[in-house]
Amino acid sequence: MKFPKTFYNPLSLLGSIIASVSALIFVFFLATSWLFEGGGAYSGVIIYIVLPIFLIIGLIMIPIGISRRSRRIRREGEEGTKAWIVIDLRDPKQWNAIAIFIIATILFLVLTGIGSYQAFHYTESNEFCGTLCHSVMEPEYVAYQESAHSRVTCVECHVGEGAGWYVNSKLSGLYQVYSVLLNKYPTPIETPIRNLRPARETCEKCHWPEKFYSYRLRNMKNYLADSANTQWDIQLKMKIGSEHNALGLQEGIHWHINPDVHIDYIASTEKREFIPWVRYINRASGDTIVYQDIYESLGEEAFDTLEMREMDCLDCHNRPSHQFLPPQEFTDELIAAGKIPSELPEVKLLAMQIFNHPFSDRDSGSMFIRETVREFYQDNYPEIAEESNSLIDLATDGLLEGYSKHFFPEMKANWDAYPNHIGHSEFNGCFRCHNGQHESADGKVISRDCNLCHTILAQGTGESLETTTVDNSLEFKHPVDIGEAWKEMACADCHRYLY
Repeated sequence: MKFPKTFYNPLSLLGSIIASVSALIFVFFLATSWLFEGGGAYSGVIIYIVLPIFLIIGLIMIPIGISRRSRRIRREGEEGTKAWIVIDLRDPKQWNAIAIFIIATILFLVLTGIGSYQAFHYTESNEFCGTLCHSVMEPEYVAYQESAHSRVTCVECHVGEGAGWYVNSKLSGLYQVYSVLLNKYPTPIETPIRNLRPARETCEKCHWPEKFYSYRLRNMKNYLADSANTQWDIQLKMKIGSEHNALGLQEGIHWHINPDVHIDYIASTEKREFIPWVRYINRASGDTIVYQDIYESLGEEAFDTLEMREMDCLDCHNRPSHQFLPPQEFTDELIAAGKIPSELPEVKLLAMQIFNHPFSDRDSGSMFIRETVREFYQDNYPEIAEESNSLIDLATDGLLEGYSKHFFPEMKANWDAYPNHIGHSEFNGCFRCHNGQHESADGKVISRDCNLCHTILAQGTGESLETTTVDNSLEFKHPVDIGEAWKEMACADCHRYLY
């Protein structure tokens, strides 16, 4: 099959080869991925992004080569060759060119349509978000798979609906690609607080703010860091909403998003761990109350430099899908699940000592855990080391599981790097506002009363478990006797630095 002489030039021929090979490889890989349902993050990039780029480059090279060849003919002249493209349907060569052009155009449009559609969905997939840049995104992806939102796609929260936010996410993605390629990203990866969409545009697409359920029970098993790993149970009645569904959000934890309630605040740090200024507006009555921290009040100049934000879901639920549990919490869960044997003496204390150790990389951390557990029982409990190897191996495996899910040394990602504002144990969370220090001009104070959010129905060990009826509450009893100090201090003042 012959074509006009202007087609026969190195650039056009090279472009034809590149386009043809790219198209064939694209079709082959596409068929393979559909038939065998295989592939991974990198194969998706090759199929839907890399190969189409080479196909387009090859097709562009063909007319460029023809154009350059035509200009050379006009400049130098060549016997028997036309310098201009003249359409003559009596010429079989032109029929060949037209036929190839039509077939190539149809094939190109079909492949472009398929590729564009697949590329769009691929770049929206969890696989693309979580595994393409494996070393960078591994902490967030592992935590996401352990979260309650593991069946919600990344883009449903991080992008949401609408073309504007989609384009914005792709533009920011270009900078992220640049950062990864040139190793410019921070460690740990910063939480994108400033450019996240408001919760009402993402969270509330699934969670109906006017329909929160009433009270629920929460049973917690904790283990003390003593020789017997003493189990300390606590049962809380969590006041998610009002006592009765009919009362809506008139009280309880989710009162903050009552439709009649509007709360603004100013945080003194970018991570929003310290909130010295709060404004409450009752939309129904129009009443407004401004509270300021009596120990850290804001000056007039702060209102010009700090962000005033309307409170929404993410101000408390700030780690809904990427939560790294503190060692105290995930170790308790592993012991309760039987993955760390509670009959091994001091295993809870040993776990706290291990996870207080700085890890430089994943492999050295795993080796340190194995060696430390083995040496601890050989030195302190030689009879157990000799007779109960299976228990020691089980404890080691359990500690390694907790370590692999919540510590990522290369990215410096762990529980301490990402404050979690739910609760008040390791971070101030609720106590950012409910610390008894926020006072209005007329003397009103944001309450520090724990019973606003929950009441204690049971607490203690199996032998001395205190209980009460569902309509009453026990006074909190600290598992370790610290007197009345817990009433004056925030929990995080100690618990964040115990490890």
